[in-house]
Amino acid sequence: MTRLHSMCPMNCHPTFCGMTVEVADGRLESVAGDPDNPDSRGFLCVRGRAAPEILGNGKRLLHPLIRDRRNTDRWRRAGWDEALDLIAGKIGALPPEQLAFWTGHGLAVNDYGVGLKWQLIERFADLHGCQRWKPAMQCWGLGGFGFGLTGALETSTKEDMGANAGMIVLWAANLPSQPNTARFLVAARRRGAKIVAIDVRETEATAQADETLLVRPGSDASLALALMNAIVADGLADRDFIARHTLGYEALAGHLHGYTPEWAEAETGIAAGRIRALARDYATIDPAMLVIGGSSLHKGANGWMAARAISCLPALIGSFGKPGGGIGPRHGSVSTGRALNPLAAPVGREPGAWIPAQMPAISAAIRDGRVKALLALGSNMLSSFPDSLALAAGLDRLELVVGYDLFMTDTMRAHADIVLPATAWLEEIGVKATNTHLYLCDRALEPEGEARPLDALLRGLADRLGIDGYFPWADTEAALDAVIGHPATGRASVAGMRANGGRAELRISHVAYPDLRFSTPSGRIEFFSDRAAKLGLPPLPMPSRAAGGDDYPLALCQGRTIRHFHSFYDQSRALPSLAARTGEPEIWISAGDAAARGIENATPVRVRNARGGFDARALVTEKIRPGAVWMRDGWTVLNRVTSNRPALPDDALDLFDFTVGQGDYETWVEVAPA
Repeated sequence: MTRLHSMCPMNCHPTFCGMTVEVADGRLESVAGDPDNPDSRGFLCVRGRAAPEILGNGKRLLHPLIRDRRNTDRWRRAGWDEALDLIAGKIGALPPEQLAFWTGHGLAVNDYGVGLKWQLIERFADLHGCQRWKPAMQCWGLGGFGFGLTGALETSTKEDMGANAGMIVLWAANLPSQPNTARFLVAARRRGAKIVAIDVRETEATAQADETLLVRPGSDASLALALMNAIVADGLADRDFIARHTLGYEALAGHLHGYTPEWAEAETGIAAGRIRALARDYATIDPAMLVIGGSSLHKGANGWMAARAISCLPALIGSFGKPGGGIGPRHGSVSTGRALNPLAAPVGREPGAWIPAQMPAISAAIRDGRVKALLALGSNMLSSFPDSLALAAGLDRLELVVGYDLFMTDTMRAHADIVLPATAWLEEIGVKATNTHLYLCDRALEPEGEARPLDALLRGLADRLGIDGYFPWADTEAALDAVIGHPATGRASVAGMRANGGRAELRISHVAYPDLRFSTPSGRIEFFSDRAAKLGLPPLPMPSRAAGGDDYPLALCQGRTIRHFHSFYDQSRALPSLAARTGEPEIWISAGDAAARGIENATPVRVRNARGGFDARALVTEKIRPGAVWMRDGWTVLNRVTSNRPALPDDALDLFDFTVGQGDYETWVEVAPA
């Protein structure tokens, strides 16, 4: 029996969970939470406990498959050489810029936070001259844009929150996204910390809160403006911190005059008195920390503005740089001091006909023929792209669609010509990074069937296309060493991690911005952003609540549950224990909204708007505010009704080194009995 440390193959960044794995005679015997893992301390949620069901699963892809006609199930088994020869022949006949890569979380099950696989794709694309777009645009990137304009990209750790915060505001931050953050939240509460939750519905996080505020969807920036108004009006702002470490306060203070709690009551649906009380507590309970949602908060035409407005709050009260203050862990953030090495191509990316890293532009390029071949790697594109019916029409026109994954996805079923079997997390080597540690995910099993790791796929194509110098490392382990061997990791290596129980501690600060030098050109928190003004965007935080119409009066919100993660494992349906808990698409609707429409609990309903529609089952509940409906993300049908208008102008896309080109996802619908 061999026992080793590994990591859960879900990506609940920034708080991944450790596993202990036992293997005997080439078979997985057991998986359990790792009590020695400094981040998770033995915790493993229902998703992690379902991971063994990936292996030996009758639905798993085990061989390359090819079909001559789409929209049929007439796949034939092929060998890797035949599949790679066919792919290389087709893309080799195209101008390189007509080939594109699209990747998802499914590609990063054992290297999230380190990103070796993404860097290998980027290196291939740069050397070959094809399109590549970072997938952060569909997740946390748009929120990161708002944080970045303010200068608050780095975050304090959950350990700092648990040990030091006197007040914690969970702003659209639900615990299924960061399940082992809950342990530190409970620790803070036991110390006497006050917990406040802000969301559009009651969640697992609100169950841990002393107070819950349910806001109208999209009105978060308005609430933040009203909180700032009350802090300034009541003389609670930290004028010394503001003078030393911010820019634009006088402009902000004048801008806030009209955004009173009374004004915000009509915008947010929260009583003015409660807003004033929250502002007073936040400004006077020292230290106070904000923990902000990573994705669902930023769905909407001006979703980035919520992050922009909320991230100004810690500067107003002077809590940045304090233990227990500032902004706590969020999806896509890093701790101060965290760094890794890039695997850049030996030459820079040549000028070319590059499609902007903007979801509407990508969808348009697929539809109009500027992209003719697509490699979709670890992603169910129809479940991640807004306005998916328009995208599907474009995918139908492509000359070649290749999928690489563990299980069939809806995108593969409808549009792929070739499907390639991916290795599971225990069948390949990788390294994951939390905000405090590196963790080794060592190979423990031989790949099932003919599954191969991603680098074998890319190296096979590079060899056939004559891409010189693509993979100069001896093997995957050497490539990982090249990425993680940075001073911030203590020059970590795979061998060194093996000798240290499968981990390495990062040389980071648990408190973000301890030197009070922020992520802006000025090094200060920027209430007024010259960078925004030069892009034609509001230089000061603005309210951003959108409104539906008479035909589609309900705001459709989305998020996560503890029973799924995005569209992993064919929307959780491929793993029996998750499938039993997942069922079918379910939509939350308030009791009043349901009664007005003749909808009863657990009955079938039709959700629709001008873009499309889908069927679901109603969950009638008092846990969501009227005027809003909610369902978990990852269902392919959800994006039939979401908007793919650009959330930002093209000129804004390269302001930061992460991708921010999200479609706005804004969705207003009507729900009726099916």
